[in-house]
Amino acid sequence: MKNNLAPKEKFSSYQILVIVLLAVAQFTVVLDFMVMAPLGDILMKSMKLNAPQFATAVSAYAFAAGVSGIFAAGFADRFDRKKLLLFLYTGFIVGTLLVALSGTHFMLMFARIVTGLFGGVISAVTLAIITDIFSFQQRGRVMGFVQMAFAVSQVAGIPVGLYLANIFSWHAPFLLIVGISVVTAVIIGIFLRPVAAHIQHKREINAFVHLKNTVVRKQYVYAFATTALLSIGGYMMMPFSTPFLINNVGILNEQLPGIYVVMGVCSMIVMPAVGRISDKAGKFPTFVFGTVLGAVMVFIYCNLPVSPVWKVIVVSATMFAGIMSRMIPAQALMTAVPDSADRGAFMSVNSSLQQIAGGIASVIAGLIVYQEPGGRIHHFDTLGYICIVMMIIGAFLMSGINKIVMDKVGSTKAVV
Repeated sequence: MKNNLAPKEKFSSYQILVIVLLAVAQFTVVLDFMVMAPLGDILMKSMKLNAPQFATAVSAYAFAAGVSGIFAAGFADRFDRKKLLLFLYTGFIVGTLLVALSGTHFMLMFARIVTGLFGGVISAVTLAIITDIFSFQQRGRVMGFVQMAFAVSQVAGIPVGLYLANIFSWHAPFLLIVGISVVTAVIIGIFLRPVAAHIQHKREINAFVHLKNTVVRKQYVYAFATTALLSIGGYMMMPFSTPFLINNVGILNEQLPGIYVVMGVCSMIVMPAVGRISDKAGKFPTFVFGTVLGAVMVFIYCNLPVSPVWKVIVVSATMFAGIMSRMIPAQALMTAVPDSADRGAFMSVNSSLQQIAGGIASVIAGLIVYQEPGGRIHHFDTLGYICIVMMIIGAFLMSGINKIVMDKVGSTKAVV
């Protein structure tokens, strides 16, 4: 069936600047979170952590982010989003510095909690800013570029972080993130204009009443449940992917940077393309395609035997392409669910549930996975099978989200 596509809207020079600034900020937050997994084997051995301890260190960030997001939701629509972004970003920088200075498991846990309290809400504020500045027909492309933070972190951030960790210690990558983040915060403070148009639409109600009204609204609850389930499937394998590759598949620590570089380059090509396709061919159809591709590649990945580097790269890059083909259209659809007056609260709660669900997934993964004294990981394939089931269920739930959006903004616009 042929879609009556809306004309492609061009970005203004300021919108391009906003995309770049948000993408760089997102890069630092993503790198802070994602670098924990590649450093997993080094951290577990240097700090003598077992699988459950490492999983709780990863999940500490997620749970803290979830709690802070719920708390921030009632206030998220009452302030200039630029000021809120800078406040949260400053706290994120302090937390990351504490991680870099950690010397014990307890200190690491505390530092990750501080980082999560601030960093976990930044994504929600970023999405709210995108929704305020860009039309629905532009958001697939915007998400494609902003989410390139994942790709850039793989091309530049994670390989450099791993290199520094191998040369110096695991503390070095976090010091690098602090340095980049400080510069980014200054630039955002100078160039990003205030984002406060939503304040004129705010209702004169108590912040906690605003939060309650947001979390009980039927359509929002459905969206929150969908996000939580998607996150459980997405986070399940992440903490133990690197230990699995090193101890089961036979990849060397020295080979990891190269793997991430190639995967990142592929992602930098795929992600903008996914954004354009989701705006043109439809966000939900793109999500379904990503689900099928991702499920097939997860099955292959979690059953990898001892393999050459080229095979690991091909499988990993294809799997990541499937995951991004789900993430970008899903986020674009989610931005159209809330009303303008509820946007900050909705995004905060949604981000919180994403983080909490991810933390739960990490803890569950730590209980399922067993690591031999020699390092070999057992039951990693079980994590993959759970992810596949969650991906399939998520596709059915996302069809409901697409219907909500179609009903709200019109069937022609919703599928574009």
